[in-house]
Amino acid sequence: MNRSFLTIAAAAGCGLLFGVGLAIAQMTDPAKVKAFLDVAAIFDGGWDGSLMFVMGAGLLVTLVFYRFGGRRPAPVLALAFVMPKRGDIDRQLVVGSALFGVGWGIAGLCPGPAIADLGLAPTEFALFVAAMVAGSWATGIALTARDARNPFAGGNVPAT
Repeated sequence: MNRSFLTIAAAAGCGLLFGVGLAIAQMTDPAKVKAFLDVAAIFDGGWDGSLMFVMGAGLLVTLVFYRFGGRRPAPVLALAFVMPKRGDIDRQLVVGSALFGVGWGIAGLCPGPAIADLGLAPTEFALFVAAMVAGSWATGIALTARDARNPFAGGNVPAT
Protein backbone atom coordinates (compact mmCIF):
# COMPACT_ATOMS: atom_id res chain seq x y z
CA MET A 1 0.00 0.00 0.00
CA ASN A 2 1.55 3.32 -1.03
CA ARG A 3 1.47 6.62 0.83
CA SER A 4 -0.85 8.42 -1.62
CA PHE A 5 -3.46 5.68 -1.31
CA LEU A 6 -3.28 5.92 2.48
CA THR A 7 -3.60 9.71 2.29
CA ILE A 8 -6.69 9.44 0.07
CA ALA A 9 -8.19 6.72 2.27
CA ALA A 10 -7.56 8.80 5.41
CA ALA A 11 -9.14 11.88 3.79
CA ALA A 12 -12.16 9.84 2.68
CA GLY A 13 -12.51 8.32 6.14
CA CYS A 14 -12.30 11.73 7.80
CA GLY A 15 -14.85 13.15 5.36
CA LEU A 16 -17.21 10.25 6.01
CA LEU A 17 -16.82 10.63 9.76
CA PHE A 18 -17.42 14.39 9.47
CA GLY A 19 -20.54 13.88 7.32
CA VAL A 20 -22.00 11.28 9.67
CA GLY A 21 -21.33 13.58 12.61
CA LEU A 22 -23.07 16.48 10.85
CA ALA A 23 -26.10 14.30 10.11
CA ILE A 24 -26.33 12.89 13.65
CA ALA A 25 -25.99 16.39 15.14
CA GLN A 26 -28.74 17.59 12.75
CA MET A 27 -26.45 20.26 11.27
CA THR A 28 -27.65 19.19 7.84
CA ASP A 29 -31.13 20.48 8.73
CA PRO A 30 -31.39 24.17 7.72
CA ALA A 31 -34.29 24.73 10.14
CA LYS A 32 -32.16 23.50 13.06
CA VAL A 33 -29.26 25.75 12.05
CA LYS A 34 -31.54 28.78 11.58
CA ALA A 35 -33.06 28.15 15.04
CA PHE A 36 -29.51 28.21 16.44
CA LEU A 37 -28.54 31.37 14.56
CA ASP A 38 -31.69 33.21 15.70
CA VAL A 39 -30.15 34.60 18.89
CA ALA A 40 -32.92 37.22 19.07
CA ALA A 41 -35.24 34.36 20.06
CA ILE A 42 -33.29 33.76 23.29
CA PHE A 43 -35.63 36.00 25.23
CA ASP A 44 -38.86 34.38 24.03
CA GLY A 45 -37.58 30.81 24.45
CA GLY A 46 -37.41 30.04 20.73
CA TRP A 47 -33.63 29.80 20.48
CA ASP A 48 -32.09 26.35 19.99
CA GLY A 49 -28.65 26.38 21.58
CA SER A 50 -28.05 22.65 21.20
CA LEU A 51 -25.55 23.16 18.38
CA MET A 52 -23.18 24.73 20.91
CA PHE A 53 -22.43 21.17 22.02
CA VAL A 54 -21.39 20.30 18.46
CA MET A 55 -19.08 23.30 18.32
CA GLY A 56 -17.72 22.55 21.78
CA ALA A 57 -16.94 18.95 20.83
CA GLY A 58 -15.19 20.12 17.66
CA LEU A 59 -13.16 22.65 19.63
CA LEU A 60 -12.17 20.02 22.20
CA VAL A 61 -10.98 17.57 19.53
CA THR A 62 -9.09 20.36 17.76
CA LEU A 63 -7.35 21.45 20.97
CA VAL A 64 -6.30 17.89 21.81
CA PHE A 65 -4.91 17.22 18.33
CA TYR A 66 -3.12 20.57 18.11
CA ARG A 67 -1.59 20.00 21.53
CA PHE A 68 -0.38 16.43 21.00
CA GLY A 69 -0.05 16.40 17.20
CA GLY A 70 2.30 19.37 17.33
CA ARG A 71 4.84 17.29 19.24
CA ARG A 72 5.44 15.10 16.18
CA PRO A 73 8.10 16.18 13.68
CA ALA A 74 5.60 15.66 10.82
CA PRO A 75 2.09 14.30 10.28
CA VAL A 76 1.74 10.57 9.65
CA LEU A 77 0.59 10.99 6.04
CA ALA A 78 2.25 14.26 5.00
CA LEU A 79 5.74 15.67 4.78
CA ALA A 80 5.09 18.63 7.10
CA PHE A 81 2.45 20.39 9.16
CA VAL A 82 0.80 23.25 7.31
CA MET A 83 0.13 26.14 9.66
CA PRO A 84 -1.12 29.62 8.82
CA LYS A 85 1.71 32.07 8.27
CA ARG A 86 -0.39 35.16 8.94
CA GLY A 87 -2.48 35.98 11.97
CA ASP A 88 -3.58 39.51 11.21
CA ILE A 89 -7.14 40.61 10.66
CA ASP A 90 -7.46 42.37 7.33
CA ARG A 91 -10.26 43.66 5.12
CA GLN A 92 -10.38 40.46 3.03
CA LEU A 93 -10.89 38.33 6.17
CA VAL A 94 -13.59 40.63 7.59
CA VAL A 95 -15.51 40.96 4.30
CA GLY A 96 -15.26 37.24 3.54
CA SER A 97 -16.40 36.30 7.05
CA ALA A 98 -19.33 38.70 6.86
CA LEU A 99 -20.44 37.35 3.48
CA PHE A 100 -20.09 33.77 4.74
CA GLY A 101 -22.14 34.60 7.83
CA VAL A 102 -24.89 36.33 5.85
CA GLY A 103 -25.08 33.40 3.44
CA TRP A 104 -25.15 30.92 6.31
CA GLY A 105 -27.88 32.88 8.07
CA ILE A 106 -30.03 33.18 4.96
CA ALA A 107 -29.66 29.59 3.77
CA GLY A 108 -29.13 27.86 7.11
CA LEU A 109 -26.29 25.92 5.49
CA CYS A 110 -22.54 26.13 5.51
CA PRO A 111 -20.34 24.21 3.03
CA GLY A 112 -19.84 20.98 5.01
CA PRO A 113 -23.51 20.32 5.76
CA ALA A 114 -24.51 21.42 2.24
CA ILE A 115 -22.22 18.83 0.70
CA ALA A 116 -23.44 16.20 3.17
CA ASP A 117 -27.03 17.09 2.23
CA LEU A 118 -26.26 16.26 -1.41
CA GLY A 119 -26.18 12.63 -0.33
CA LEU A 120 -29.49 12.92 1.53
CA ALA A 121 -31.54 15.06 -0.85
CA PRO A 122 -29.57 15.91 -3.99
CA THR A 123 -32.39 17.67 -5.83
CA GLU A 124 -32.96 20.08 -2.93
CA PHE A 125 -29.32 21.05 -2.37
CA ALA A 126 -27.66 20.76 -5.80
CA LEU A 127 -28.38 24.38 -6.78
CA PHE A 128 -27.01 25.72 -3.47
CA VAL A 129 -23.81 23.66 -3.76
CA ALA A 130 -23.39 24.62 -7.44
CA ALA A 131 -23.79 28.31 -6.56
CA MET A 132 -21.35 27.92 -3.66
CA VAL A 133 -18.74 26.31 -5.92
CA ALA A 134 -19.29 28.96 -8.62
CA GLY A 135 -18.90 31.76 -6.06
CA SER A 136 -15.72 30.24 -4.70
CA TRP A 137 -14.34 29.74 -8.21
CA ALA A 138 -15.20 33.30 -9.29
CA THR A 139 -13.64 34.73 -6.12
CA GLY A 140 -10.44 32.78 -6.77
CA ILE A 141 -10.26 34.21 -10.29
CA ALA A 142 -10.91 37.75 -9.03
CA LEU A 143 -8.27 37.49 -6.29
CA THR A 144 -5.71 36.02 -8.69
CA ALA A 145 -6.34 38.88 -11.13
CA ARG A 146 -6.05 41.41 -8.30
CA ASP A 147 -2.78 39.90 -7.10
CA ALA A 148 -1.40 39.90 -10.66
CA ARG A 149 -2.07 43.66 -10.89
CA ASN A 150 -0.70 44.40 -7.41
CA PRO A 151 1.45 41.68 -5.78
CA PHE A 152 1.12 43.38 -2.36
CA ALA A 153 -2.73 43.50 -2.39
CA GLY A 154 -3.21 40.17 -0.64
CA GLY A 155 -0.97 41.09 2.28
CA ASN A 156 2.16 39.72 0.60
CA VAL A 157 4.41 42.46 1.90
CA PRO A 158 8.14 41.76 1.47
CA ALA A 159 10.26 41.38 4.59
CA THR A 160 12.33 44.44 5.49
